[in-house]
Amino acid sequence: MKKDITTRTDIEELVKYFYQKVLADDLINKFFAHMDADHWQKHMKTMCDFWENAILFSGTYSGNPMASHALLHQRDNLSSQHFIRWLKLFDATVDEHFRGKNAELAKQRAIAIATTMQIKILK
Repeated sequence: MKKDITTRTDIEELVKYFYQKVLADDLINKFFAHMDADHWQKHMKTMCDFWENAILFSGTYSGNPMASHALLHQRDNLSSQHFIRWLKLFDATVDEHFRGKNAELAKQRAIAIATTMQIKILK
């Protein structure tokens, strides 16, 4: 039986399994090809901090995801198809591993984030 997302460990599991999907995906894995092991480790910690804050309201994240994705767009030309795939992989990961109020909140937050980024970045 699947459990809800309630701890940092759950967040780490979500992020780990999500990025396994991302790295195996031919459409969006290119955005991570440049990362060495140190950069990857830092990125994973940042993503865990971000999602822990977004789902569990931990206060662990203090970055600017809009700015970092705007730079990514300048470098690699993001499109709506990238955001659609990202959401599909994220939702699938949540649904495969979790069930509950926070799992649904995670998917709602992902939609809100992807929508906002597309509006602001893909103008």
